[in-house]
Amino acid sequence: MLLEGKTAVIYGGGGSIGGACARAFAREGANVFLCGRTLEKLETVAEEIRSAGGSASTATVDALDEAAVEAHATEVVAETGSLDVSMNVITHPHTHGTPLVELAVEDYMAPIEVAARTTFITSKAAGRRMIEQGSGAILFFGGPGDRSAPSDYLLGATQAAFDLIESFRRRLAIEVGRHGVRVVTLESGGVPDSLPEMEGGDEIAKLIADSTLLGRAATLEDVGNTAAFAASDRARSMTAATINVSAGALMD
Repeated sequence: MLLEGKTAVIYGGGGSIGGACARAFAREGANVFLCGRTLEKLETVAEEIRSAGGSASTATVDALDEAAVEAHATEVVAETGSLDVSMNVITHPHTHGTPLVELAVEDYMAPIEVAARTTFITSKAAGRRMIEQGSGAILFFGGPGDRSAPSDYLLGATQAAFDLIESFRRRLAIEVGRHGVRVVTLESGGVPDSLPEMEGGDEIAKLIADSTLLGRAATLEDVGNTAAFAASDRARSMTAATINVSAGALMD
């Protein structure tokens, strides 16, 4: 198993992406700790993992609260002896469908401020402990996006928030690499089965699939499998990098 004996913390573990990665990590032998603000969602994922024979714990942790994140990380290390994988996939606030020139400044800044704060807080907590043990992987999800996206893709500041995370990833990778700690982003052109049921959902899924080179979109299982590989020692030479999980919707 790729992650046997390792400890993985996932912020936003009750969501679709977080849950998919949690299930993959547990399947590969990791002790998974699911964090989020809604315990019921976390427990749903944890029960699936336990039913399949994996190890999963849950905790109500606000990933924007530095004291809460630090306290939880301390508890995890005290219980397991290490913190080997940290992944932050919490949901950012967003306002889509409004042109930037008509967007309120508060709506523009909201995803950027959340992304900046939570990424820094959770990476700092993990990074300090990984430096001390001399190993670890910090994973992000999102990536630089499609630079040639049509002008009618009105995503507000969502991509700006992901670009901020990418800038932070590069700097963090430089600073922690000498200590054996890796930093990697999984980039996606969209994962249809991660979208909540919504009006026009089928049309969105078709648009995502039609934009790929493979004629199909990435699935949640694809994302989870890739995250498990990126977190494992088989990817030990991979850092300061993105892994493209877009089925060819994004070109490197």
